[in-house]
Parts: sequence; C-alpha cells; structure tokens
Amino acid sequence: MILHRYFARRFAWSFAGTFGAFFALMVLIDLVEQMRRFGADAPFGDLVQLSLLNLPAALYTILPLIMVLATIAMFLGLSRSSEMVVTRAAGRSALKALIAPMLVTLIIGGIAVGVFNPIVAATSKEFETRETALQSGGASVLAISETGLWLRQGNDSSQTVIRADRANLDGTQLQSVTFITFTPEGGPVRRLEAASATLSDGGWDLIDAKAWPLNEGIVSEQFATVHETLRIPSTLTADEIRDSFGEPSSIPIWELPAFIDRLEVAGFSATRHEVWLQMELALPAFLLAMVLIGSGFTMRHQRGGKTGVMVLVAVMLCFALFFLRNFAQILGENGQIPAVLAAWAPPLAAIAASLGLLLHLEDG
Repeated sequence: MILHRYFARRFAWSFAGTFGAFFALMVLIDLVEQMRRFGADAPFGDLVQLSLLNLPAALYTILPLIMVLATIAMFLGLSRSSEMVVTRAAGRSALKALIAPMLVTLIIGGIAVGVFNPIVAATSKEFETRETALQSGGASVLAISETGLWLRQGNDSSQTVIRADRANLDGTQLQSVTFITFTPEGGPVRRLEAASATLSDGGWDLIDAKAWPLNEGIVSEQFATVHETLRIPSTLTADEIRDSFGEPSSIPIWELPAFIDRLEVAGFSATRHEVWLQMELALPAFLLAMVLIGSGFTMRHQRGGKTGVMVLVAVMLCFALFFLRNFAQILGENGQIPAVLAAWAPPLAAIAASLGLLLHLEDG
C-alpha cells in the first residue's frame, strides 16, 4: 500500500510539472500570436486576457500529450534511480506497479471531463466574443459560409427552413433572410423574404418583409403581401442557434444530452454532438491508453540501452493513436460508423494492445 501511494504521488507530481511547463509555454506562444494578429490596435491587457481565455481549450486539446510525457518522465526517473529494479526484486510485477498511476490517470480524466470541460466551453465562448469584437470594432458580424447561414425550426404542425446571407455572432440578427414553411407532409405553404430578422422571446421580428402563399392552384405573386414589420413564431433560442452551427465543444458536457434532444426535436442533425459526447466520456480511457503505451517502453532499466529510441517509439505510437482517434471521430460524424464505436474503439484497442505488450516484455 505504501508503494502504491509512493507511485501515485510520483506520477501526480510528474503530471503537475509537465502540465505547468506546457501552461507557461503556451501562454507565451499564444500571447505572441495575439500581438502579431492585433498589434497596436488592441491594448496589451486585452491581448493577455485573450491568451488566458484561449489557454484552457489549448491545454485540453493536448492533454493526452501531457499525460504520455508525464508517464515517460516518471518511469525514466524510476529506472535511472533503479527504483524499478528494487520494485521487481521485492516481488512487484510491472502491472502491479502501474495500478497507482492508472488510478491517478482515471481520476485526472474524470476531473477533466466533469470540471475542465465546462470551463473550456465557457472560456471558448468568451474568447470568440472578445476576438470578434476586436476584429470588427464591436460589430460582431460573422459570415457563416459562401451560401449563407441555414437553420431550421419546427413543431408538430410545420417546419420552417431559414436562410440568411449574414448573421451576428449569436445568430439572433439575420440579414437578407428567407423563410420557407413546410407542412408535416413536406409541401411548402409559404415563402417570406425580409431585409433583416431579429430573434426575440418567442419569435422572429422581420423588417421590410414580403410574403408569398405557395398553395396549389393560385398565382403566388398575385396574393403576395408586403409588411414593414412582421413577427414569425419560433421555439429557437440564441444558444441553440449559435451551438447548432458552432462546435460541440462550446457546450458543457452536463448540458449536452439535453441539447441533443432539443436539436432532434427541432429537426437538426445531432450526429456531431452525439459523437463528441461519446468522445468526452471515453477521454479517461484514452488517457489511460496513453499511460500504458508510455510505460510499456520506458519501464525497462536504462542499462539495456536504446532509451532514446524507446521514448521516440512511445511518443510516435501515441501520436498515431491520437490521429486514429480523430479519424474515427470523422467517420462517426459522417455517419459511417456508430458514435459509440468511433469514440470507444481506439482507446480500448490501445489499452488491450498495451497490456499485451507489458505482459510480453515485463512478465512474460
């Protein structure tokens, strides 16, 4: 038990040191990047705040790399001081020596998903808001794509497709907007065009709007009506619109299941969000795979030679697993494989392969 606590403490300190080093390095790198982008157009204090707001998302992205480097640093230190030799001589196998680091890894992964993930979501939104304000002088206008912004809202009685040339950051103010309403059977019943539309509580407020009925057997232009202002009921909210064309990472994991349900009810595709949810839930297992890969190549005694080669192989394998995970995520978002398979298959396969390697090299 004392040995387990010792290994747990050594691994925790190794992780903290590696995390702190990357924290300091990335603050400086991001601050230089913000100064390059904005130069003298923004106060230095605002640039520091931008860097600090962008930092949690950057650290969260490279958390697997931090984990494998912390693992390599710990076991290289134990091998250099011959502590692993003493551990084996005391009858402790490699897998038993890994129990404490593995438990610490799972705890770190749980904290990252449950606590750090909402922090990243909040800081990412604030970073986007401040960055857009600095770029556009406070106008906060965002061009979504070459074809404009596409949204859809609906209920049990109708579905409405919305297209706009431009939108603000929250998606609550649309320019050159078109509304086409469909019946549940799929036929269009009305078309609306307006110079602008603003989302308020319970509906869209249109300005300079023109409406055409699309019923069969009539000339739509003959029955068209012009309105200086017009209100269209809507169940959408600013958060739902922003998150629907934004990244799933901007939504805290605790709110993601309910948000997926709302997206599906409103007629949006929630595949990306489902895959992201499963990827976040699988993060502790992915971090555990990184620890097992790193330990598998660095637990040997340094007198065996080729330590640098072993470290390089471990890092390269971790990068390969990271890219394999991203590739599986893309397949899941495209609907080619189930979301659960895309998220859980790479880390579980890596854990199984790493355990086999450890059994072969250390206990076989």
